[in-house]
Amino acid sequence: MASRPNVKRVARRIPKRIRVGIIGASPDRGWAARAHIPALLALPDYEITAVGTSRPESAREAARRFGAAHAFTDARQLAEHPDVDLVAITVKVPAHAELAGAALAAGKHVYCEWPLARTTGEAEALVTAAGSGGVHHTIGLQARYSPVIGYARELIADGYVGRVNAATVYATRGKGAGNLIPAWAAYTVDETSGAGLLEVAGGHTLDAVEHLLGPITGLSATLSVQHRTLAVTETGERVEATSPDHLLLQGTLEGDAVLSAHLHDAKVTDARTRVEIAGTEGDLVFVSTGSAGGAGIQIDGLRLRGSRTPDGPWQDLPVPDRHGWVPEAAGATEAVNVARFYARFADDLRTGARNTPDFAAGLRLHRMLDGIRLSAATGTRQPVPPVA
Repeated sequence: MASRPNVKRVARRIPKRIRVGIIGASPDRGWAARAHIPALLALPDYEITAVGTSRPESAREAARRFGAAHAFTDARQLAEHPDVDLVAITVKVPAHAELAGAALAAGKHVYCEWPLARTTGEAEALVTAAGSGGVHHTIGLQARYSPVIGYARELIADGYVGRVNAATVYATRGKGAGNLIPAWAAYTVDETSGAGLLEVAGGHTLDAVEHLLGPITGLSATLSVQHRTLAVTETGERVEATSPDHLLLQGTLEGDAVLSAHLHDAKVTDARTRVEIAGTEGDLVFVSTGSAGGAGIQIDGLRLRGSRTPDGPWQDLPVPDRHGWVPEAAGATEAVNVARFYARFADDLRTGARNTPDFAAGLRLHRMLDGIRLSAATGTRQPVPPVA
């Protein structure tokens, strides 16, 4: 791997190693164990000092396994502990608002997984609380830190495709294929959970598009529930699905380029992501690769290709070292983008900069999703709130 680029540090009241408490650090499964913990253990800026789960035995086992000094079942106690500088929230979406609010109330920096909250109202309350606390807060939109997306963004800015005319997005996941859903994910098919296709895949994918091409300014959308009854894989229990599993979207980008997107769950074969960017001088495309294909743009390994001649062949575009830095111990696909995100957030904490997406960015994305819901319900085009 390439060495990490040097970043000028500004002295702040941050320990030499930023002490992290992880809420949702199950020792056996879950997003924290798959991505956050490998990322943090690989980065010299951080140490895991506390873990929290819902059961004492799992909290103790997580502390033993991940080398944390403290184990909690009470998230508020974790946030208030003096050995915790940063609280990472990696639990189910309905608990995000309460837990992020507790961390902010304790005066701690917060990394909250996307979606920020179950509803836009909850997200608004968090932004208000964060604004008065003088702490750093960030939302886990880690697709921005994909090496491929970073390089594609540079190529677009440098004129590789010329003026961007259009972006076409096709993103599918296998979740729900065969009308089966794993027990851990069953809650997501309830539209009140805030964790369905629109919120998770939609939020991550549309944020990545905006990171590449600039703000979406307006949209028209269709939402559909194609699989209305699913069976829980482990038990056979039947659950009713009310959360959409298909999103069709047409939109405009700042500068008048057009956007077309189709996202859907329950893809039986070849679940994957493909994003094609067409311009006046050429095209770029990135597609998901490897075993994580279908997990989502924020997780999938991606391959970048380009073409600048009429009817010419696509050429592989290897990612330069300046975009490809990943700590050796975080080389697993699921941890790569999260590790790069945490490295940038450490820079923010130490320098006082605010370059990673904060809770206000999460709130704007929640409001965009509200516009999608309203467009689908009314059949009308909706504006998208500008970037603050």
